[in-house]
Amino acid sequence: MRKGGKAAVVGGVFALMVGGAAYGVHDFVSAMSGDGGGGTGASVPKSGPPDRDEVAETTGKFFAAWEKGQATRAASYTDNAQDAGALLAAYGDEAHIGDVRITPGTATGTTVPFTVKATVTHAGESAPLTYRSELTVVRGRTTGRALVDWEPSVVHPELRDGDTLVTGESAQPPVEAVGREGTVLTKEEYPSLGPILDTLREKYGEKAGGTPGVELVVRHADETAADTPLLTLAKGRPGKLRTTLSAGVQAAAEKAVQRFAESSVVAVKPSTGEVLAVANHRRDGFNAAFQGRVAPGSTMKIITAAMLIDNGVTTMNGPAPCPPTATWQSQTFKNLTGLRPNEGATLAHSFLHSCNTAFVKLVDEEPLTDASLTREAQERFGIGRDDWKTGIVSFDGSVPASGGPDRAANALGQGQVQMNPLNMASVTATAVTGAFRQPYLVSPELDGRRLARAEGLSASTAAQVKQMMRLTATQGTAAEAMAGLGGDIGAKTGSAEVDGNDTADSWFTGFRNDVAAAAMAQQGGRGGDAAGPIVAAVLRADS
Repeated sequence: MRKGGKAAVVGGVFALMVGGAAYGVHDFVSAMSGDGGGGTGASVPKSGPPDRDEVAETTGKFFAAWEKGQATRAASYTDNAQDAGALLAAYGDEAHIGDVRITPGTATGTTVPFTVKATVTHAGESAPLTYRSELTVVRGRTTGRALVDWEPSVVHPELRDGDTLVTGESAQPPVEAVGREGTVLTKEEYPSLGPILDTLREKYGEKAGGTPGVELVVRHADETAADTPLLTLAKGRPGKLRTTLSAGVQAAAEKAVQRFAESSVVAVKPSTGEVLAVANHRRDGFNAAFQGRVAPGSTMKIITAAMLIDNGVTTMNGPAPCPPTATWQSQTFKNLTGLRPNEGATLAHSFLHSCNTAFVKLVDEEPLTDASLTREAQERFGIGRDDWKTGIVSFDGSVPASGGPDRAANALGQGQVQMNPLNMASVTATAVTGAFRQPYLVSPELDGRRLARAEGLSASTAAQVKQMMRLTATQGTAAEAMAGLGGDIGAKTGSAEVDGNDTADSWFTGFRNDVAAAAMAQQGGRGGDAAGPIVAAVLRADS
């Protein structure tokens, strides 16, 4: 369907004129049907949760009106007649869904699951539609009536606030996305790719050479979001879209994130910048792997260590004392529980044991300034310049110049630093090769994109950072997660404290030969607890 503005929906939102007086839809139907809200002034509204009979009566009337296409009447049995009426009207008028039959399931308290069977008909094409949803019946706050607690997901589980259903010619031709080995990538086989494949179709459908079909889609309130296809009435001819994804690594990533809630992972090929896998396991469906903006914890010490070496503050084997505490600008920093102080520690020792206080003390050294970490991130690692063009929407990381306590906190991946797994996988790839190669999911040759550039690291700095990551993977905080992996391996753990959360976000980034991966699991604990096993599983897949 061609985008151009939301489809106009008017049924169910007008006022009815009766005897010269205007009545809201809710009040009119209530008065006519005797469902409450009218009657004598002496009646006292009921209170408390609706009982079983009220739930059955309300859902029965709501379903019956919905089945008949009576949007206004169905909406009157909800606690938001205006929004419900608009969406229910669009259900028939814009989505062209008819012959609706609704079968309620067994209620659990005031919640009723149900199955919808219908037919979608448009431009001489038709197809059956079946799906499941649920609703909850609540007590009207002013009328005391039993009403459907209105949510767009009542009409279809894929709908959110402001979304609507539309049937028509596809906004873009379908695409057959294939991985680097030629394997077709589908949302059925790789579930977390669903939103990404929709975005790829939206952006590259025409360039891939296909022809549009006729579909029922969710038209999202966010006009920058791609339509979500629900049903194909007439197939278009798909164009073939080559991606950089590896089917094997993607499958491993999908499986790995399922083990931990609110987790995301990205794998890239350091020698080219090609994205090998991207997976998310989140309740909100958000592509946090590419678009997340959260503190990365001590994985940030890769950039901080490079900054210290590049500015002559210390070297891998140079001093980086690890005291119990360190104070910067009146804020006291501590280490993770169990880490022994070591006043004679080298940078390598403090890095592999993730000593916070060592890094806090070193960021005070000359010639470092509030902007030093920002310059290192932007000029050496290509982070935080807002110029990446991956093929889909992505966030490039942010390392703002910060004074006060945030200067030290930023060095530890806290403060004002924001990253996502894509950014940290790229940081690791730069550390491994010394060169910044902007990650991408679709070749820039397809649409003439110009990939971002950065200086990268000197051979000496890259060698030192890579060696410290090797030590971390074999002797330090990442050793348990990386155990059993052969080849050239390295890693860095991180845990990020987030205000309001009792448990830290788990972060982990690592490499194995020519694969770099990074993961986060929000409120997953220490880096090795959740994110570590995810990264190890992904690295193990590319063997």
